[in-house]
Amino acid sequence: MSRKQFIQSHGASCLNWTWSWSFVNHDARFVIFGLWQDKAGEKLGLILHPDWEFLGTRKQNGYRQAIEHIRLIEREGYALRTYPMRGAPRYPDRGEHSPSTITGYTPELTDGRLVVLADGWHVSSMVDAYETIAEVVDLNESPTSYLEGAVSSVLVNAYERNQDARRACISHFGLSCRVCDVNFGAVYGSLGEGYIHVHHIKPIHLCGGEYEVDPIKDLIPVCANCHAMIHRRRIPLTVDELRGILKAHRQKGRTQPGAA
Repeated sequence: MSRKQFIQSHGASCLNWTWSWSFVNHDARFVIFGLWQDKAGEKLGLILHPDWEFLGTRKQNGYRQAIEHIRLIEREGYALRTYPMRGAPRYPDRGEHSPSTITGYTPELTDGRLVVLADGWHVSSMVDAYETIAEVVDLNESPTSYLEGAVSSVLVNAYERNQDARRACISHFGLSCRVCDVNFGAVYGSLGEGYIHVHHIKPIHLCGGEYEVDPIKDLIPVCANCHAMIHRRRIPLTVDELRGILKAHRQKGRTQPGAA
């Protein structure tokens, strides 16, 4: 199936199939972009870069149309969907963001969230699988060396996180930290949208292997800072305990001489 056939199979179109980079389905209100950085482990993928406005000295029509499609997402509430693309830089000397020639693609659409940064327009997953804090299993063992920059073993056990349970937890509690109330989307804009850690109230390594997770009773959303503080003890603090510590410290700060 050609890329054009793939796009058309989803009811999307463009101004010109020769030079268009992005596509739109106005009836279903979504925009399709090719995802240039679909590397395993990356949280953000690049869909549009300012350096792509010109090819040599010629202004690219695809860039202008892409900006119009970005505006549909930002101002009209259109959804964003992407498919992975592979490319070869046309100007290798200009670095990794050089305009590229498409060498292949994967015919799979994924829903994404637009993230606008200083270096271009990116997409993140609608449900980012952000890590939970590593849960220490044995504090008595000591490493035999302290090498930086090398792949090494850490003193933790890895446990599978069920993403359906994570989604159900967030759907119930929301994306604000249940300790300090910070919401990354409110603080950092599109970059922070959807970001939150999910804390296992009972440490996984104490559950005896595989067990059935209750997303409401067993999981709780917390920010990265509060999550780290919860795990400062061998037996993690509860959310209520940490909230009390935070409240007491804030009150203490307000009573100090010179406090605002």
